[in-house]
Amino acid sequence: MPEPLVLAADVETELVERRSRFLTRLHRVADVEEAEARIRTARAEHPGARHHCTALVLAGTEDHAPVHRSSDDGEPSGTAGMPMLQSLLHAGLEDTLAIVIRYFGGVKLGAGGLLRAYTAGVEQAVAAAVLHRRTVMWEMRLEAPFSEAGIAENAVRHWAEGRAARALATEYTARCAVLRVLVDPSLAEDLAQDVAAWSQGRLRPERAGARTVEVDHLSDRRTM
Repeated sequence: MPEPLVLAADVETELVERRSRFLTRLHRVADVEEAEARIRTARAEHPGARHHCTALVLAGTEDHAPVHRSSDDGEPSGTAGMPMLQSLLHAGLEDTLAIVIRYFGGVKLGAGGLLRAYTAGVEQAVAAAVLHRRTVMWEMRLEAPFSEAGIAENAVRHWAEGRAARALATEYTARCAVLRVLVDPSLAEDLAQDVAAWSQGRLRPERAGARTVEVDHLSDRRTM
């Protein structure tokens, strides 16, 4: 299953279809309440618009199930909100609100024309957006004596460069330096082999959990 995408930043685009203006806004939102606040803001900023159609996709969490919502806001049923929602789902986006603000241009588009226009509006905005990919990384923990802390930190950071990995800040306890690095699960053994090589077998990283992180979805999976 493809890893989900999220917005790195909000985006707004405009599409004109037979004199009707379709302003599309994509917002990253955390919950329904934030989405509703964004919709109220759009209505307040564009009171002269005929329609404010919306689609919302929220990822599921431990506290709630996934949320998929849409509204035609006065357009013929199924011609606006649902195609907008399908465009978000097809793009693999989650935690995203789409608002299409329509200024009527005096020419009726018909059901087919509306469906195409609202779909195109969201697709255009998605194409213009900077997106991040959500992926699960393993957190690997390595304890090193103080005398080897500098060597260990340099070695781990050098190993992580050019790979699907991210070295975290080194922590110091009363007895040792603790290095943590996020890695793609497929690279965990490669890290262990690298550590064994430069430490001559004295050290070995251990898995300390997993995290969901965001990376540029256009980058190769080998890099962060």
